[in-house]
Amino acid sequence: MSGSPQASHITFGHLRRVPRRFTHVGERLWLDFVNTDETRRGDRVDLLRDFDLLVEFLEEVGSLDAERAAGMHRRAQQQPAGAAAALVDARRVRAALRVLAERGALSEKARWDALTEINRVLGRSAGTRRVEPRADGSFARSFVPVGDAFAGLIIPIVESAADSLISGELGRIRRCGDSRCTRVFLDSTRNGRRRWCEMATCGNRAKAARFRARERAPDHRVASA
Repeated sequence: MSGSPQASHITFGHLRRVPRRFTHVGERLWLDFVNTDETRRGDRVDLLRDFDLLVEFLEEVGSLDAERAAGMHRRAQQQPAGAAAALVDARRVRAALRVLAERGALSEKARWDALTEINRVLGRSAGTRRVEPRADGSFARSFVPVGDAFAGLIIPIVESAADSLISGELGRIRRCGDSRCTRVFLDSTRNGRRRWCEMATCGNRAKAARFRARERAPDHRVASA
C-alpha cells in the first residue's frame, strides 16, 4: 500500500530516504541543530537524548550518508566512552550557538563565545570535504573526517554557523513569536517580518488565541436611541 511506513524508505545504493524525526524550520543547518533543544508545554525537551539520535539528525540533514551513519552507530557500540564524549561536546556547541542565535546580533560577547567554540571544533579536526547527492536528487556538502571520526561529526554544523557570521545574517535570525516556543530561524522574507517558526503550529495557535480573545471581549457598541 502506497501509504505504508515501508514505502517511505527508499534505497538507492548508499542513499536512503527516511521519515523525518526532526523539525526543519531554521533555514540554516546550525539553526535546525539549535532547535533540537526546545520547549514543549513549558518543559525543556532535548531531542538529542543519546548519541544515536545525534547521528540520526546528521543523517537526516544530509551531513552523513546512510553508510557512514551506520558506521558511526557501530563505532558507538565499540567505543561508548567516545560516543558519550562526542554527545556532550555537541551539546556544548549547541548551547553556544543558541546564545548566538538569540543574542548574537546585539551582543559582542555572544559572537565571541560562539566563535571560540566554532574555531575549537574546526581546529581539532582533519578530513575531506565533498559534495554528495541526496535521496531527493539535490546535493549537499559533507565532511569525511580522518582519524577520530567522533571529532569531525559536527564540522558541517559549525561551518554553517561560520557562514552566517561571515555573511552578516545574524540580524535576520529570529526566535519564534510564541513565547512558549524556543525555536529560532532565519527570516528570509523580503520585508523581514516573519514571526513564527511555522504557521501550521505557532502561527495558527496565535491566530486562534486572538480569535478567542475577541470572542470574550465585551461588546462596547452603544445601541442607538
